[in-house]
Amino acid sequence: MLSMYLVKYAIDVHRQSYSLTAPQYGFYAMKSCLRISPTLPNSLRPSLTLRRSIATHTYSHHAKQLSILPTNVDTSSSTFRDNASKFNALMSQMEDLHRKIKKGGTEKAREKHLAKGKMLVRDRITALVDPGTPFLELSALAGHEMYPGEDVPAGGIVTGLGTVMGAQCMIVGNDSTVKGGTYYPITVKKHLRAQAIAEENRLPCIYLVDSGGANLPHQADVFPDRDHFGRIFYNQARMSAARIPQISVIMGPCTAGGAYVPAMSDESIIVENQGTIFLAGPPLVKAATGEVVTAEELGGGRMHSEVSGVTDYLAVDDAHALVLARRCIQNLGVAVRGEGIEGTGREKREAKEPLYDAEELGGIVGTSLRQQIPAREIIARIVDGSEFSEFKKEYGETLVTGEDDPIFLRTPVSNLTWV
Repeated sequence: MLSMYLVKYAIDVHRQSYSLTAPQYGFYAMKSCLRISPTLPNSLRPSLTLRRSIATHTYSHHAKQLSILPTNVDTSSSTFRDNASKFNALMSQMEDLHRKIKKGGTEKAREKHLAKGKMLVRDRITALVDPGTPFLELSALAGHEMYPGEDVPAGGIVTGLGTVMGAQCMIVGNDSTVKGGTYYPITVKKHLRAQAIAEENRLPCIYLVDSGGANLPHQADVFPDRDHFGRIFYNQARMSAARIPQISVIMGPCTAGGAYVPAMSDESIIVENQGTIFLAGPPLVKAATGEVVTAEELGGGRMHSEVSGVTDYLAVDDAHALVLARRCIQNLGVAVRGEGIEGTGREKREAKEPLYDAEELGGIVGTSLRQQIPAREIIARIVDGSEFSEFKKEYGETLVTGEDDPIFLRTPVSNLTWV
């Protein structure tokens, strides 16, 4: 008993010295009792820890087993087999329908399209996205049996998500084999849906334009309302202002309303002797003014790249245009979340020396003020790897503008202007 009193006295002093709370005091007292009185009977010895025997131990996989749903399906029953047979038949029917829709327009329209040296819309998308990456097509069955007497596969437009230079992009491609790529009411709705997804997820938009504008027999349901044709261009302006890139590749005629898509884009690429941009074609010009003009003279690649400045890059064919589109996405670099695209998947690389000797700059520039300075020769000896994405090369030839790889720049400015 004396030892118990000594323990109590020692704990009281210790508690006052260190301002122990009641629970702390009790725990400390129990530990002290055990330490000072090891012969204390087990009945009086406090239990500081709870020990469990192996019989009361529960394993984590026991709870998991309780969560697994049992099955009572009899795969050999007639009901199961009948359901499976009908479901597989329906799936086969849907697969056949999707294969038919992927062909696009009629065989005659496809042959005429290919005879012009143009790629089919899905072949264009395959060439645009990164090799080995999937393309998630949206609304493939849009327009199916919607218009009596008219076949409008996929609504005349292909939309979906694809990876371009490591960046997730929304791709919108007109199928000119379907009624000349004109816009039906369902085409407008599908295009707007793709833009809504792109805006909500801040995805760069790439438009593969090959369209004759609105489908005139259905113009009453295409033009007038808030969410009709004009909303496409409104969305482009809003997304561009929100720093969501808008890139157009003009791979065919962009007539009437279709002309606004490339004009409202941040960067535009046009195929020479193939892509055109105008509100009214040569027949309407002749009817209105009597002037005879070709489509190329009125709004072709050379005219818009050299004279009007509507387009920024001039391509020789579809394949070249798609390479330029991929480079445009690459040049976006990696932007801050919430201020642009999330990133292009490009890894940080070591700086590279120019391919040409910088010591040659003295011989190129010289000291004569009357001598013209070849800006491109200077740039080739300054930028990393002599790589330079020239912007509007054909427009305003006295000024060279373009972009070096943003990864290699030592300054926050990514656009280099040379006079």
